[in-house]
Amino acid sequence: MKEIQTFRKYLIEEFYDDYRGGEISRRTFIRRVAFLTGSMAAAATAMTAVGCAPLEVPAATEAMPTPTPPAEEEAANGLMPVEGAQSPLSVPEGDPDVISGMVTFMNGSDEIMAYQARPAADGIYPAIMVCHENRGLNPHIADVARRFAKNGYVALALDLLSREGGTSTHDRDEVPALLTDAGADRHVSDFLAAADYLQTLDFVDGERLGMIGFCFGGGITWRVATALPTLKAAVPFYGPAPDLSQVPNIKAAVLGVYAELDERIGAGIPDLEAALDAAGANYQINIYPGVNHAFHNDTGERYVEEQATQAWTDALAWFAEYV
Repeated sequence: MKEIQTFRKYLIEEFYDDYRGGEISRRTFIRRVAFLTGSMAAAATAMTAVGCAPLEVPAATEAMPTPTPPAEEEAANGLMPVEGAQSPLSVPEGDPDVISGMVTFMNGSDEIMAYQARPAADGIYPAIMVCHENRGLNPHIADVARRFAKNGYVALALDLLSREGGTSTHDRDEVPALLTDAGADRHVSDFLAAADYLQTLDFVDGERLGMIGFCFGGGITWRVATALPTLKAAVPFYGPAPDLSQVPNIKAAVLGVYAELDERIGAGIPDLEAALDAAGANYQINIYPGVNHAFHNDTGERYVEEQATQAWTDALAWFAEYV
């Protein structure tokens, strides 16, 4: 329960930052908080707690928002660039150097869906597990997986809403609440099962496993690092820190990616560094200047090409050294 409350607070603050930054509308802000808290009354209280002016808070008597069915997307023949992608590193679906598509594996009795991308050339490759943002598994995260494939990795991007039918079956504003309600322990368990699945693939070097995650996914990446001793390297992008008492369990080499203007997440860095130092962990914290939370996502308003490209280059160098 404490873990769920921690992620819920993190997401509400993130939504408010997005709202103030003009990335989402007031209506979207309200919808996301309402889905997350379970009622409009609770949403009003939560919004006030993060500093949203009382006049902006919806009346507690308003009805809960109704989920909107996702629009169906039509696939075109040939290369399919990611809609809204701005990065020169973006790899369109259908790139001849990449074999990609949805796969499934089991976690106990549950079937987990994931987007898998690997180099088209025959070979045995290291693997990178990819954890999506609070938006779920979407085209941007699939693009990130293909970028890894272009660089010689097998990438596996899980859909952490597999048990709920998958990200694409839900209203976008409902997705963060579903992820939070599922709990971090379930998400970590799915990645532990993913690590086992990767061991079964004849084109994966099972001794060479890394993980990357963004925002919410950065937080899950930190937690997986505390729970998976065979993980060689982890690169969490601006995610909330794990329970500091669990930091001594980290065996992976960790590159933490943070943004200079992201004061909310940045406030926790000193305590995290102290815990990592005390544990004798192999880590590095990079704080990229002049950018804010989510600066790597090239489909968003906060994307900054120079720093996003540098962070990606640094991540690749980290994996090349430690995976």
